[in-house]
Amino acid sequence: MYNHREKTKFDPAKSARSVNSKEWPFRLNFYDKSPWYEVSLEEFERYALDRLRVLAEIESSFARNRSWEELKNVTTRQCKDCIPLNSTSASTVDTQTERRNDHLGHFVLRLAFCRSEDLRRRFVKAETALFRVRYESDDTKERELFLKSRDFQWTEVNSDEKQRYASELKALGVSIPLPEDGVPPVVPTEKLYKVRWTQVPDLVNKRRVLLKDGWAYVPSKEQLSIVLRAFEANLENALDCTARSIMRMDGDTRLTEILNHMSRGFVAGVASEYSGPATGDEIRADMVDDLAKRHFPLCMRNLHECLMRDRHLKHFGRLQYGLFLKVLGLSIDEAIAFWRKSFSNITDDKFNKEYKYNIRHSFGLEGKRANYPAKSCQQILLTDKPGPSDCHGCPYRHFAPDNLQTSLLATYSSQGLTSADLAEVMRTVKEGHYHVACTRVFEITHAAAGVKKGDGIGGGESVTHPNQYAAKSIEIEKAQQGDAMALE
Repeated sequence: MYNHREKTKFDPAKSARSVNSKEWPFRLNFYDKSPWYEVSLEEFERYALDRLRVLAEIESSFARNRSWEELKNVTTRQCKDCIPLNSTSASTVDTQTERRNDHLGHFVLRLAFCRSEDLRRRFVKAETALFRVRYESDDTKERELFLKSRDFQWTEVNSDEKQRYASELKALGVSIPLPEDGVPPVVPTEKLYKVRWTQVPDLVNKRRVLLKDGWAYVPSKEQLSIVLRAFEANLENALDCTARSIMRMDGDTRLTEILNHMSRGFVAGVASEYSGPATGDEIRADMVDDLAKRHFPLCMRNLHECLMRDRHLKHFGRLQYGLFLKVLGLSIDEAIAFWRKSFSNITDDKFNKEYKYNIRHSFGLEGKRANYPAKSCQQILLTDKPGPSDCHGCPYRHFAPDNLQTSLLATYSSQGLTSADLAEVMRTVKEGHYHVACTRVFEITHAAAGVKKGDGIGGGESVTHPNQYAAKSIEIEKAQQGDAMALE
């Protein structure tokens, strides 16, 4: 990752001078130069995770078949929250620090996603989409300066050459004024670029360029295609080089553990820092059954149904469901009351000896007194794989397709899900986008409340945490009740 010939011993004064001298003159970046500065382990992880949240949402957008404008809007909002990157003209913002953090996050993720062909392919696709979003929203003058700073191996076509191919260029929508007798020749104003056709295979395939002797004549409106292709090729080559060098880092367990965790980010997105209610007294034990039927995601609904049916859950099921209910707002006293009532087939003595301690432990009242958070979608998907008789895990990943479809209809048909909706949900499941399938179910089951396809759980965001799903569902219902009271 680090270029040792360029790396210098960390010095705050030198670092300040480096920033002031504008190491990153442009908002756009091809990430040619590897980090030459020292970073803390906290920074190493923090800025990579911030970037990964954006890239994971971009991949979710592809899986949800969003239009480019929808993807662009969602990504712009995510960037503003996670990886802000302002233009040079923004005088009130420290743009060099923003660009340093962006630069660092990109290179850390290179280390995480260079390890397999599939990860490299997905990383390149998401990064290219992010670059395009930034390119299209960039300041026009700054973008032109950036383009001039790099060699894209294009030649601007002169007027004579434009006139020579005027009739053929017209078919591409390029208007070249033809000379008339007695009238001074009109100089064509529209720019045209000449590149080797191998640089723009997508435009050749779509017949958007003029081909002559191995050269492609590209209209200015298609210039972005050349830039994106150069960005992709540059990143693909860099990832190949990183993959060959990554073995040097395998001995550093501090980094490999972080990188392995990040490389799983595309499976279920990256859970945002979800914090539950400030106090644990928002729901009571006798409210759980009703809440489960109206607001819980399929994973928690399945755990609840198994608990009501069998009057018991195995260890990992109790852990997954218990932490979910704790963060949802079930206090320690209400949690003990809920689990005691649910485990109705055992005696008080057995419950107190075998189960009560673990409940108190999950609230940080026993053992090392750690206040455990609820499991995110990524943790549910990738840890503690369920066995044949277990109820925990993610139904979208761990259920057989037929069982999943039956379960979805049985669980959500009363909330608007129909058999006609299953094809779309199962398509995303088959492609491995389990959190996207869950997000689509949320949209369908809350359509009556005004949630449209593409809205997700708000602002187009995908589900990355069961508590996020339940909390948003409850919020929507409360808003509806408030509107109904206002009308009365």
